[in-house]
Amino acid sequence: MTPSEVSAPVMVEEVAAKPPAAPALREVKPRRVNLALQGGGTHGAFTWGALDRLLEEESIDFDGLSGTSAGAINGAVLALGLLEGGREGAKAALDRFWRALGAKFAVSPLRSTPFEKALWGWDLTYSFAYNAFDTATRMLSPYQFNPFPMEFNPLRKALEQSLDLERLRADRSAMRLYISATNVRTGKPRVFNRAEITVDALLASACLPNIFKAVEIDGEAYWDGGYLGNPALWPLYHDRPASDIIIVQLNPLIRPEVPTTSSDIMNRLNEITFNASLMSEMRAIDFVQRMLESGRLEQPRYRRIYLHAIEDEARMRAFKLSTKFNGDWDFLSTLRDYGREAADKFLREDASRLGRESTLDIQRYL
Repeated sequence: MTPSEVSAPVMVEEVAAKPPAAPALREVKPRRVNLALQGGGTHGAFTWGALDRLLEEESIDFDGLSGTSAGAINGAVLALGLLEGGREGAKAALDRFWRALGAKFAVSPLRSTPFEKALWGWDLTYSFAYNAFDTATRMLSPYQFNPFPMEFNPLRKALEQSLDLERLRADRSAMRLYISATNVRTGKPRVFNRAEITVDALLASACLPNIFKAVEIDGEAYWDGGYLGNPALWPLYHDRPASDIIIVQLNPLIRPEVPTTSSDIMNRLNEITFNASLMSEMRAIDFVQRMLESGRLEQPRYRRIYLHAIEDEARMRAFKLSTKFNGDWDFLSTLRDYGREAADKFLREDASRLGRESTLDIQRYL
């Protein structure tokens, strides 16, 4: 046997024992997005559900958040939860906050009686307690109800007990956070950034003037931020962060029917009022984007913004103004589920286009 005949099989075995190396997998970074959260009373439970579903999607990361009223509170809970325990911490914090809120509403004088709930479901429009409350707030201001320098806002205690805002303000690793309120004297919007967010700022953002006294901060009086920014979008692109903005929309834009009853007229006026500022900003963004596309504006001074929406107008249209005061746990749970489903639909159908194009039909806002 020649040396070549002995060595050949050995060489074959050595080659066979070393399979080709697998190609290295490229790590895909999560797509960073901004969140814009509308206000809408207890309808904010819809936003809770949407955030709960988005937190499960590791292909998406959060850069900044702008919120108003319930959107502001959801945003603060989310940001602090992420600081304290990452995604799971944020999910737990949102769940804990809304369960605590539901427990407080369970003893609220505004809740429906079992008989009223059996007749009208979650709608409080014909509830005796709600009608008494609504009539009283139309006849008397919160200053007439309470002429003393004391505050009767149960939300303050809930926020103080559940949110460590000092940590949120101090930790620079926290997400960018913007909270909108309306300056009563000047009629201008005030946007509080993360370093300025206090319980007072959150209460100011959710201060309905026919129910609560204006919230005083540094000598200025503030009402609900929804009048001038529901939510404010400009802080999210002013600092040149992520180019995608996902709006979690609570207030329906369109209602095919003309309202004829007093309660339906008030409901529609509320929706139009609290959508007006958002629609105005949409027009401005659309104008800039069209100028960029035509080459009449140049980057990087101006840049592309991609707009997206998580919404379920068909379902949210069914809820009247009174339901924004309904904290029944079954109702909150249903809204949470609707929000999760809407976010899941967005992730299935539109998330692949993040960073490339808008998926929101901006013509609906123009």
